[in-house]
Amino acid sequence: MSATPRTLTIDIYSDVMCPWCLIGFGQLTKALGELEGEITATIRWRPFELNPQMPPEGEEAEAHLARKYGRSAEQGTSLRGQMKAIAESAGVSLSYEGEGEAPLAMMWNTRACHKLLTFALEEAGPQVQTALKLALFRAHFNERRPLGDRAVLLDIAASVGLHREAAKAALDDPALEARVIAEEQQAWDFNISGVPAMIVEGKFLIPGAQAPEVYVNALRRVAEKVGSTASHTNA
Repeated sequence: MSATPRTLTIDIYSDVMCPWCLIGFGQLTKALGELEGEITATIRWRPFELNPQMPPEGEEAEAHLARKYGRSAEQGTSLRGQMKAIAESAGVSLSYEGEGEAPLAMMWNTRACHKLLTFALEEAGPQVQTALKLALFRAHFNERRPLGDRAVLLDIAASVGLHREAAKAALDDPALEARVIAEEQQAWDFNISGVPAMIVEGKFLIPGAQAPEVYVNALRRVAEKVGSTASHTNA
């Protein structure tokens, strides 16, 4: 008789604007596929704003990244090409997939996105929250929709089964915004200064977008530690 797979809780600190966060999720998904029958995961998305001061009208992505990181247009083009190739190997896409000429790539303020994601977790659970996160990634990278637009965010929320009026109320809820801010502070308490960052079982940090085999090995080590702790507790 085979052993029951161990379920680990993975809290992923990330931002919708972050291509490496989508890549990291793709790599993690591949790792969990390799661990099928051995380890399963409950994934929860936690807020991290890369650009909390971003104005509501957003900023053109290449200009923003050039200003923020001091890189040339040529460097930006090269890095985008490398990221797209890595994304494809991770089973995800950073490419525009809409019809016609691609709209200008933009960066947006993501506070409202994080409020909706927090609402989704509380209202509907981790699976719906992940569906919303992936829908937001798709809207940003593949469809280039304006994530600074409330109507667009509410459409995306409704597309994964969240009640539109409830989502609208969530965007206007100051208590929900306070929880988002508190969770962002918690990231700093974990010494997280970049994303993606995964906290497994509330205390084991896996920083950055890692290769699938790195996630496989890390999750196995955590499962062993958790199992060993449980055995000692029950002894």
